[in-house]
Amino acid sequence: DDQIERERASQRLPGGCCALAAVYLMGKFYVANAGDSRAIIIRNGEIIPMSREFTPETERQRLQFLAFLRPELLGKEFTHLEFPRRIQPKELGKKMLYRDQHMNGWAYKKIEEDDLKFPLIYGEGKKARMMATIGVTRGLGDHDLKVFSSNIHIKPFLSCFPEVRVYDLTQYEHCPDDVLVLGTDGLWDVTNDKEVAGVVMEVLTSYEPNDPCRYTMVAQELVVRSRGVLKERGWRLANDKLGSGDDISVFVIPLGGPGNYT
Repeated sequence: DDQIERERASQRLPGGCCALAAVYLMGKFYVANAGDSRAIIIRNGEIIPMSREFTPETERQRLQFLAFLRPELLGKEFTHLEFPRRIQPKELGKKMLYRDQHMNGWAYKKIEEDDLKFPLIYGEGKKARMMATIGVTRGLGDHDLKVFSSNIHIKPFLSCFPEVRVYDLTQYEHCPDDVLVLGTDGLWDVTNDKEVAGVVMEVLTSYEPNDPCRYTMVAQELVVRSRGVLKERGWRLANDKLGSGDDISVFVIPLGGPGNYT
């Protein structure tokens, strides 16, 4: 992240990205995620999550706590409190449900002038946005990203620090059908863990265990199925739902070799 910031100034290269990395070291996989990509391990048909998405919804308390500690980052435009819906001026003095950085549940408070500010986190699901700007809360770069028509920087809330999970390969016997799947949000937006595992099993069983291209074919199939087929009403999946409109990158990494078959 520091290197991207230096290149921004020296080479005039703005922008940023999410990051999902898997490092194999001394018998262990270290999976680091900063963004909304996802990694899962499929072992003997079982799904083992190796990351979680970082979005305004999943990181609500971290974002609210930072805003609580440093309210100047909100530029007098946003409130760190969350309400079930946008507050209207006519509701001043009335009571409404809210929650702050310490709360999992909701409580009532009397609506004050500051509560009329735009919420730090607004929307639900894929439409949730932080400071009405970005739908992901961890990533690299984007040092110049600001709230539209303002001088409020997104970066203090957009963290470059990843969550790291460790998987010890020496603790299990792995066969050639056991894999680590890394995918960007374009895959997971339209395909859940169980469906991905189903495609993995379906494609792998159609190839010999010692065929190295079988893993590439799984990744290709996951991309193709998530994009869908172009029809009159746009790209459609097999169930006729809209295909992914985001970029789709997939890696499928084998955890065992032919000699490990049991």
